[in-house]
Amino acid sequence: MSAQSFNFAGQHILSVNQFNRDAIEYIFHIANQMRPYAQRQKRTEVLRGAILGNLFFEPSTRTRVSFGTAFNLLGGEVRETVGMSNSALAKGESLYDTARVLSGYSDIIAMRHPQAGSVAEFSGGSRVPVINGGDGANEHPTQALLDLYTIEKECKSHGSTIDGLHIAMIGDLKYGRTVHSLCKLLSLYNNIHFTLISPTELAMPESILSAITNGGHKLTITDQLSGSVDADICYQTRIQEERFTSQDEADKFRGKFRLDQAIYTKHFQSKTVIMHPLPRDSRAEANELDNDLNQHPNLAIFRQTDNGVLVRMALFALTLGVENIMQQHEKPVLWQTPKSTL
Repeated sequence: MSAQSFNFAGQHILSVNQFNRDAIEYIFHIANQMRPYAQRQKRTEVLRGAILGNLFFEPSTRTRVSFGTAFNLLGGEVRETVGMSNSALAKGESLYDTARVLSGYSDIIAMRHPQAGSVAEFSGGSRVPVINGGDGANEHPTQALLDLYTIEKECKSHGSTIDGLHIAMIGDLKYGRTVHSLCKLLSLYNNIHFTLISPTELAMPESILSAITNGGHKLTITDQLSGSVDADICYQTRIQEERFTSQDEADKFRGKFRLDQAIYTKHFQSKTVIMHPLPRDSRAEANELDNDLNQHPNLAIFRQTDNGVLVRMALFALTLGVENIMQQHEKPVLWQTPKSTL
């Protein structure tokens, strides 16, 4: 597959709006090549000596660690800043100044920040490529890409494709940046049916609805999970309590739409794939995705997290221009590893 129609090298990855379908397919093509390295069947040192600045000014586990893991698996090194209070931003330093300084220490930067538009603002001062790891309630482009990559794999296992997909998105669709970005990517495909299930107060923003309808897709909006939902994918979300003005306000919606084995059997097909961007809130008052689904073969949440490493490896390789020379820098794996299911 050729990348002649687009060039990732040296570019910021800030929004899913940057990608067309050809670009997405090329990212996935490179992600597929990362599987042997992620499975520790072999390793590459193509980024040996390169430094990732991993700047997470908002709490994160999976995204932060998977960015670091992805860079390490390509042979690079990681330097981290975690939490606003642990950075010079707490002393009043501007995003521009932070970017100018830290980009001098790094070859590429992955960043998460609680304010919408902050990562794009930061990129304006950076001397190296910046990848958006989530900016407030706005976007989460790498999560959307790994979600779409997972959807493609899950569809393929059922003998179908993304075109013609029916996806049900459930929960906090107003503040859930993962569904915002995923809807935009899915809108690049053909004949998608979006069923959006949320409390009225947490409905999908109008801008995202416009992207769906302008793409000619089918849209169903409801505030109840009822009847049979003939969906290929059920994408469950967490109440984004950190986006609310008070805990009491968030608590009004906690546990509103729960999914367990009984509810899944009642409302979904036996082949419906269950996805969730994680973390899932397993506290009794929330429990939006029950542990009784943990062994269900259609539960794809851990396949999502595994796929996140592959997609982020691909983005690093593409942005730093090494996607075609990884094999030239391969080394044997010298340690014993358990069998991977990646």
